[in-house]
Parts: sequence; C-alpha cells; structure tokens
Amino acid sequence: MNDQTKKQIADALRAYCERKGSQNKAANSLKGVSAATVSHVLSGDWGLIKSEMWRSISAQIGYKPDGWRAVETRDYKLLTGLLADAQENALVMAITGDAGTGKTFAMRRYCDSHANAYLLQCAEFWNKKMFLQELLSAMGRDYSGYSIGEMMYECVSELKKQDSPMLLLDEGDKLSDCVLQFFITLYNQLEGGCAIILCATSHLCKRLKRGVKLNKRGYNEIFSRVGRKCIELKGLGASDVAAVCRANGVEDGELIREVVEDCEGDMRRVRRKIHALTSAKY
Repeated sequence: MNDQTKKQIADALRAYCERKGSQNKAANSLKGVSAATVSHVLSGDWGLIKSEMWRSISAQIGYKPDGWRAVETRDYKLLTGLLADAQENALVMAITGDAGTGKTFAMRRYCDSHANAYLLQCAEFWNKKMFLQELLSAMGRDYSGYSIGEMMYECVSELKKQDSPMLLLDEGDKLSDCVLQFFITLYNQLEGGCAIILCATSHLCKRLKRGVKLNKRGYNEIFSRVGRKCIELKGLGASDVAAVCRANGVEDGELIREVVEDCEGDMRRVRRKIHALTSAKY
C-alpha cells in the first residue's frame, strides 16, 4: 500500500470522524481500531501502522479505491427521498426491494451525508446483546461492561438527546423474533423523536403478514407501527443499467443491451459484466 493510498484513506477517515462527531466516537464505531490509531492516521504518523490495519480502516469507513463510478438510479432517488422524509418527521417505515438493486449503497450514502443517521447491517446470528452493541458502536458509544438493560438505556438516552436521529436496520428480516421485538421497545421509547427504518427484500413483508396471521407475539404491534404496509422499491430498470454502463466506460449500444439482458435486475451482475467487458475478458 503506497503513501498516496494511505493519504486517501486518512482523508476519508477525517471525513468519517467529522460525521461521527469526534475521533473517539469514530474509534468506538470501528472494530479493532483504537483512538490512538485513529490519531496516528490523521496526524501522518504512519510508521507503526500495519497494512492489515489500513485495510481494516478503509473497509469499515467505506473507502473504495477501485474507480467504480456509481449512478443515482431511480431506486436510489426514491429511497433517499423516503429516508429524508422519515428523518425530518420521525417516521417509522418498512421498505422492501429486490436483492442487488442498491438499497444498502443508498442507505450508506445517506448516512455519510446526514448527521445522526445510523445504519446497522443486521445478521441472523445476532442476539439481543449483539444488536445493542452494534447500535451503540454505530453511535460511537463505548459499551464495555454494560448489561443488556444498561445498553438499552444508553441507546435510548443518547438518541433522545439528538436532533432528528434515525436508525436504519438493513436486512431487518434476518433478525430473530426476540431481537426484532426490540423494534417495539425502541418505538415505544422514541415515538415521535426518532425515525426507524426496516429495510429488506420482500421476505420481510411476507414474514410480518404471516406473523400477524398466526398471532405470533409482537408481530401485530410491529406491523401496526410501520403503518401495516411495506413500501416497495421499483427495482433496477433498463435506463438505470444503461446509465451505469456509460458512467463506467461501456458506450456501445449493443454491449449495453447485452448487459441489460444479462443482469436480471441485479447491480452485482451489472458490475461483473461491465468489468468483463472493459477488461476484455468476455
């Protein structure tokens, strides 16, 4: 890793610290990265920082040096508008869209440019403690030695202090029932003062409706709090794919048509196809 790349990562980390509010909060939100390391990176004292640490920092703050040029698709614009409305008015929503349509990218971009917006990438293996640890970490809070009850109190207390906070639970359908029910607690404690977004594939809406039908504990309350509906994104359209192709060096109409027909509405497939075409490997 050369010094130019390190400088770019340091600049990205500096912007990340500004979004988090301080170097300490930034360090608390990064796994395996101490406040001292953050300070060394920002001050240019790089002698003892290993390549593995540079890679870890760059991955966690979203720095990507590959030169890929993103495009604001129709779903990007729609989702960004929904998030802005939710944050301004402390709304609670469930938003669904197909895999590979750029939901996570749009949410990350939104959090990068808006204060007090926190994105959690949910996982199946999370229990209550892990969920709260991830939430506190996203907010730049130290959770060392806290019980589950103390962590919940700290989360709610911190969010109540903030101006227009928002929680984004990406892939929220992966949460177990007991963790998903934290949604009810957070809503009850923060109603009218914090936006909460559940975002996932259409499986989320099916799961909520099935839970209500089967009278499973908590599901009727959750579905009620999101307005008894899931807002569906439109998906990746042909014009979106064409715009991405042109932004990343594929100008030929036949090749663009080939990408559109091959991608199956999945941005990951679009990216792979464009890589193959531009690197002359296809």
